[in-house]
Amino acid sequence: MRETTVGIGAGAQQLTGELGTSDMVLNIGPQHPSTHGVLRLKLVMDGERIVSAEPVIGYMHRGAEKLFEARDYRQIIMLANRHDWLSAFSNELGVALAVERMLGMEVPERAVWIRTLLAELNRVLNHLMFLGSYPLELGGITPIFHAFHGREELQHVLEEASGGRMHYMFNRVGGLKEDLPAGWLGRVRTAVAAVRGQLPVYEDLVLGNEIFRGRTAGVGTLTREQVHGYGVSGPIARASGVDFDLRRDEPYLAYGELADVLTVVTREEGDCLARFECLLEQTANSLDLADACLDRLAQLAPGPVNLRLPKVLKAPEGTTYAWTENPLGINGYYLVSRGDKTPWRLKLRSASYNNIQALTELLPGTLVADMVAILGSMFFVVGDIDK
Repeated sequence: MRETTVGIGAGAQQLTGELGTSDMVLNIGPQHPSTHGVLRLKLVMDGERIVSAEPVIGYMHRGAEKLFEARDYRQIIMLANRHDWLSAFSNELGVALAVERMLGMEVPERAVWIRTLLAELNRVLNHLMFLGSYPLELGGITPIFHAFHGREELQHVLEEASGGRMHYMFNRVGGLKEDLPAGWLGRVRTAVAAVRGQLPVYEDLVLGNEIFRGRTAGVGTLTREQVHGYGVSGPIARASGVDFDLRRDEPYLAYGELADVLTVVTREEGDCLARFECLLEQTANSLDLADACLDRLAQLAPGPVNLRLPKVLKAPEGTTYAWTENPLGINGYYLVSRGDKTPWRLKLRSASYNNIQALTELLPGTLVADMVAILGSMFFVVGDIDK
C-alpha cells in the first residue's frame, strides 16, 4: 500500500492508493475590494501558492465597437469616451485623430496645443487615482486623501473648460468644442503648482515606507519578453525596461515640439515597486509638459479652435489607424470607412485588455498574499478591458 500527501495547508489530503490532486480553485471577484471594477480571477491554489491564474473578463462588456457602427462620427466620440473612465479626454482624442486623418484635415494650431495640455492634465488625473488607490490596497489609507485633493484641483479647471467632470466631451472632429474661458490658463497654472507641491508626499509617505517597499520590491516581476509577448504597454511596460512612448517615438499633437521637456521614465526591475515609481515620475513629467503647453498658449495669438464642418460628415472610403499614448498605455483605433456618415468598422485596441492578460504568467508561483499587490500594480480599468 502506498500513501501520498498532495497539497499543502487547507488543501492537504491523505490519499491512500491511487495518486490524486487536492488543488483548490479560488475565485477572486467578480466583486472584490482589490479590483478596479468587476473583474474575476480564477486561481488554482496549492495551499498558499498560486498554481495557475485565469482572468475572467466580460462582466462590463457593452459592445462599444458594434455601437460605433450605428452612430455617426460626432456621436461615436461620446461612446469612445467611456471605456477608460479615468482617461476620458485621451479616449475621445484618439477617435477625433482617426477621423481627421481620414478626412486629411489640418486642425488649428491653438486647438493642437490645447489638446496637448488637456491630454497631459488627464494623464495626471489618471495617475493620481492609482498613486492613491494602490497604497490603499496594501493597507495605507492616507495617500488616497492627498490623491483626491490633487484630483479635485485639476477636476475644477477641466470642468470649467469642458462642462464635464469625468466625461468631458470636449474634442470634436476638426478641433475642440469651444475656446477656453477668460483667465483659465492662470487657474490651470495654479492647479498644476498645487499638485506638484503634493508629489513629495508620495516620495516620503509611500516610497519611504518600509512596509510598502517590503510588499512591492521583488514582487510580481514582469520580464521584457513577457511585455513583448502580451503587447503590454504604458508605465507597466516601461517599468520592465521597454523604452517606448508614442509621444516621443511617433509624435502627434504638439509632442514633437516638446521633445526637450518630455522624459520617458523607465526602470529595469519590472516589479510592483518599479511600476509605482514609473507612475510617480511620469506624473511629475506630465506636470512639466502642462507648464510648457501653458507657456506656448500664452504666446499664441487668439484664433479658432475648430473647423467648420458640413451638416452631414462623411469620411472617404478607406482605412486608417490612429494610436495615442494613453495614460495606461497604447490606445488605438482602426477605422474602416465605406464613404458613409458612420464607420463600417471601428476596432478599439485598449491598453488594459493586453496588460491584464500578462497575469496568466505573472501570478503562478506567487503567494496569494502577494496577489493583491501584483493586481493593483497593473494599473488597469475594467471598462478598458471589456469595452
